[in-house]
Amino acid sequence: MTTESAFIAALRNLATHPAARGLNDDCAVLELGSETLILTHDAMAEGVHFLSGQDPADVAWKLVATNLSDLAAKGAEPLGVLLGYQLGGDDARFLAGLGEVLTHYNVPLLGGDTISATGAQVLGLTALGRATHRPVPSRSGAQPGDNLWLTGTVGAAMLGFEALKAGDGDSLAYRRPAALLDQGRALAPLVSAMMDVSDGLLLDAQRLAEASQVTIDIDHTAVPIATPEARRDEAMRWGDDYQLLFALPAQITPPVPAHRIGRVLARGPAALLLGGIEPVGTLGYEHH
Repeated sequence: MTTESAFIAALRNLATHPAARGLNDDCAVLELGSETLILTHDAMAEGVHFLSGQDPADVAWKLVATNLSDLAAKGAEPLGVLLGYQLGGDDARFLAGLGEVLTHYNVPLLGGDTISATGAQVLGLTALGRATHRPVPSRSGAQPGDNLWLTGTVGAAMLGFEALKAGDGDSLAYRRPAALLDQGRALAPLVSAMMDVSDGLLLDAQRLAEASQVTIDIDHTAVPIATPEARRDEAMRWGDDYQLLFALPAQITPPVPAHRIGRVLARGPAALLLGGIEPVGTLGYEHH
C-alpha cells in the first residue's frame, strides 16, 4: 500500500492550481476578488483517530475542532462547515456533540452528505473560512534568523488517550481539543510561517522546515510538556495537541502566550535538529 507521503507527492501533479499551495500547507487559499477564502478538509476513522465505543459527542467535537485548528493556522475567521457522516452509530449523541461544538465556536453547519456502510466508521468535515490578513500565513515562509515558538504544551493529548483507554483519569485533551482561532488571528500579521501541531511537534516542525527550505533547531529542554520529564521525547512525537507552531523575526515578541523553543537556520544537511543533533526514529504520526 502507498504511504501517505508518497500518495501526497503523487497528488501534487494534479494539484496545480495556485490555491492548492503545492499541497505543502494546511489549507487551500483561494483568492476571490477582494476576499480570500480558506478551505480545509480532514477525515477521521474509527480505531485510528478515535476509539471504538468512544462517546460520539466527543467524536463530533474533535472532528470540527481539528478542522477549525487548520483555519486557526491561517488566521482565518470560520464561515461554516460541511459534514460527511456515516450512519449507524449512536447518531443522536453525535448530533448532540455537533451542536455543542458548533455553538461553542459560533460556526454554522452549511450542508454535507450522509451514507450507510459496513465496517469501521469514517467521518469527514470541510471547513471554510475567510482570511483576516493577507498574505495568508503558510508553512513556507520561515527565514534564517527567525525564532520558533509554540503556543502551549505538548503531550496532553497522549495522556488523555491513555486515560480514556484505561477508563481512569482526565481524557479531555484527547477527546475535545481546542482550536486556537483567536491566537491565530492575532499572530497572522506577524508570523513568517505558521501551522498547527497535529501529527507530533517534531514531525510538523520538520514539515515547516521542508516547506520553507530551512533547517529548524529545536531546544528540546525549552519545549513545554504536559507529561512527566521522563516522557518528554514521547510528548514531542505523539501529536493531537493542536497548538500553533510559528516562526517570528527575532525582534518580534508574540502577542499571545507562547514559548520560544528553537531557531531557524539556513538549510543544512538535515531539515530538523534537536540541540544541533539530527533526531532519530519516527518523528510523529503518518498513515501507512
